[in-house]
Amino acid sequence: MKLNYYPDTDSLYIDLSERSSVESREISEGIVVDYDAEGNVVGIDIDNASRKVDLKQLTLSKLPVVVQKISA
Repeated sequence: MKLNYYPDTDSLYIDLSERSSVESREISEGIVVDYDAEGNVVGIDIDNASRKVDLKQLTLSKLPVVVQKISA
């Protein structure tokens, strides 16, 4: 899973899979969910992200992960 924030458009993309998106649906104002060919969710796009989520803090709880920080 990857979180990508684009400050020029104030959008946050949550990439859940390496699979390609073939369909997108807006499920709420400014929130678009991307689906693969089998109907699985592969990503979530949040427009005006700074107004909808706290971008200053990310908390991972009990996830078996390796944390990588990539600065822009």
